[in-house]
Amino acid sequence: MLLVGGVGFAPAASGATAQGRAGAISLRVVTLNLLHGGPWSSFTGDDRHLEARLRMIVEELRGLRPDVVGLQESPASRPHGHVAARLAAALGLHWAYAPATERVFPFTFLGRLAVALIGFTEGPAVLSRFPIAQAETHDLPRCRRWLDPRVVLEAEVDSPAGPLVVFSTHTSRDDCQVRRVAEIVRARGGDPALLLGDLNTADTSPVIAALSADGFVDSFRIANPDAAGHTVWQRIEASAPTVFRRVDYIFAVAGRDVVPEVRASRLVLNAPRRREDGTVLWPSDHYGVLADIDLLPR
Repeated sequence: MLLVGGVGFAPAASGATAQGRAGAISLRVVTLNLLHGGPWSSFTGDDRHLEARLRMIVEELRGLRPDVVGLQESPASRPHGHVAARLAAALGLHWAYAPATERVFPFTFLGRLAVALIGFTEGPAVLSRFPIAQAETHDLPRCRRWLDPRVVLEAEVDSPAGPLVVFSTHTSRDDCQVRRVAEIVRARGGDPALLLGDLNTADTSPVIAALSADGFVDSFRIANPDAAGHTVWQRIEASAPTVFRRVDYIFAVAGRDVVPEVRASRLVLNAPRRREDGTVLWPSDHYGVLADIDLLPR
């Protein structure tokens, strides 16, 4: 069940959006895997400190003022409500959400019954400073793990440069899913696109190299040719960084009339905070990725 909403639309001037050189539109984009806390957290009470981490995430995103945010592992549950909608409300953004969990069985009604019983869903989301004109959910193939449903959320955003198609996804360790994601993005038509997500695949893999060869611009790698850029797996209560792979990406794809140009990219949401009891907490087990991208007319 695809969900789309909007709250107190914030004007573009409050974000990073600006007119750049020769009519270019500058966008600030962030992607983050939230670490949802687990489907059984309603019963066990162990949600990996989700509320405290959400407060950290909101505070940092307010400072970054992104125009577009891609979320993965965005939950909706009894204890925490609809997290994508909550974050959008806190940041003054529009949102779209595609729960993947309810697609665990071939018959949709069984999946919806299961998630209703446990009071939990999770999936990708898109938050946008600009109105979301329409959204669609695409199922991904389960080539390796049959009971692990994965989806791609496609959201068409009314950006100042015209329609911008934003995709948010969280694939398993499955190259056939990444290849299917690429097919879905290529089928969007002539509009420029952003692919945001946790692809669970290192940037040294052939399937990621194939994306780059096919016109998917890896924002972080373009801006940081020699940086490791590791984004996973951070132990959220560790005193030091524990990441050792880069699996979270912002890809930009040119459109018929608009070409993306990466101005800068860096890791964000990649520092812990000390809580009142003296313990350390990180925002997620993933680091976020930020990219400043110009949309240039051809």
